[in-house]
Amino acid sequence: MWFDTHAHLDDPQLSADLPLVLERAEQADVRYLLAVGTTLPSSRACVEIAGAHERIGAAVGIHPNHAHEALEADWPEIERLAANARVWAIGETGLDRYWDDCPFDIQLKAFRFHIALSVATGKPFIVHMRDCEADVVAELRRAVEHHGAPLRGIMHSFTGCWETAQVALDAGLHISFAGMVTYPKNQAIRDIAARVPADRLLVETDCPYLSPHPHRSRRPNEPELVVYTGQVVAEARGMTSTELGRLTTENARRLFRLDSPLEAS
Repeated sequence: MWFDTHAHLDDPQLSADLPLVLERAEQADVRYLLAVGTTLPSSRACVEIAGAHERIGAAVGIHPNHAHEALEADWPEIERLAANARVWAIGETGLDRYWDDCPFDIQLKAFRFHIALSVATGKPFIVHMRDCEADVVAELRRAVEHHGAPLRGIMHSFTGCWETAQVALDAGLHISFAGMVTYPKNQAIRDIAARVPADRLLVETDCPYLSPHPHRSRRPNEPELVVYTGQVVAEARGMTSTELGRLTTENARRLFRLDSPLEAS
């Protein structure tokens, strides 16, 4: 079985056909999904999706590339949404120097808001990191100094170096791999996936983006394709796909505090 820990199910590319998207995921034995918000309206939509499906949770937050667009009233509303029982995580948050949309000081303030909300609620925060490894490392170290360790969070769609992964692991975070780990040129990412401690490993799609090999031309990406990412990570770790699927599902359920027994079948 599989747990797609990062899916933008509210994206129009998926939401327009969501019942069939979820049916295809179920056929691929993708048992659990996290619907991840990027703005206040997106977060509300993810909570609504989660409320209608027992095995889907929501993450609520404002993406670093949208933080400058948020109204002052949006932040307390994210806090209110975070208290909902169908919300399993905080985010998507983090930092991004690839796109020049949001001033970096606003991104930093938003990142710190989400980390503080994670600590207050006990729900893990989801870290977006693009072209800013040193900045994220500095913020994680700052968060540990300010809030103490371990933190609870996910380095999502990880493509950084092992040193960055180690800082995140030392801070208490999990490391999640998406479709890019499957691309033939990305042996360095597979090498890191092989080194992550077994109890901190997750997989995801980041759908509708980052379709895995051999389906890179498929648009949109869908939760059912997390299986291909899992197969590549399993091979890198010398495991079977079945073993990897169960391991990462158990890890995600423990992280999101889904305490009912995991089905054997």
